[in-house]
Amino acid sequence: MADEVNLELFDNPRPGREYTITIRVPEFTSLCPKTGQPDFGEITIEYTPDKTCIELKSLKFYMQRYRNKGVFYEQLTNDILDDLAGACQPHWMRVTSRFSPRGGITTDIMAEFKTE
Repeated sequence: MADEVNLELFDNPRPGREYTITIRVPEFTSLCPKTGQPDFGEITIEYTPDKTCIELKSLKFYMQRYRNKGVFYEQLTNDILDDLAGACQPHWMRVTSRFSPRGGITTDIMAEFKTE
């Protein structure tokens, strides 16, 4: 997302251990850039933290910024991944968006970040 990203982070309590955090945002909304109608979906964020973890209240406010934004599913999924991975620098992160049916069609998008 082009706006400034204000995600709060906190120190990983187990930086020497590889583990996965899964966050679900089941009431995600954005706007269709063609019609201006709302799109409803679920965003799932999975990541293996390095030094920091994402604080959930700030993540909630970040996600709410999409509520009035006209954006295609593919763009928003990749923007979320870029913003979150850029903020917390994880070992690995996957963002999956699953959108409710529109005209009998559902769409799932998955984007992944890995450190080399």
